[in-house]
Amino acid sequence: MERTVIVNGRVTDDRHIELDEPVTGLRGAVQVVLRHRTPPPAKQAESVFDVIARLAGVTRSKENIDRQVREERESWGDR
Repeated sequence: MERTVIVNGRVTDDRHIELDEPVTGLRGAVQVVLRHRTPPPAKQAESVFDVIARLAGVTRSKENIDRQVREERESWGDR
């Protein structure tokens, strides 16, 4: 009975293949078919400023922030 096992690995020299995981229960003659796997393209690093801009949602003016801080401090009374 023919059994197919697919295991990733790498060719280490002209006559050796290093497997990423063990192959169990398979002994004797085998046929090896090699298919070159190209790694996925590296993801382009995103600018931290782009991330912040995307997460920010609503932008606030300096005046708006100053007003909120002033109102909060006024709510403290004489503490």
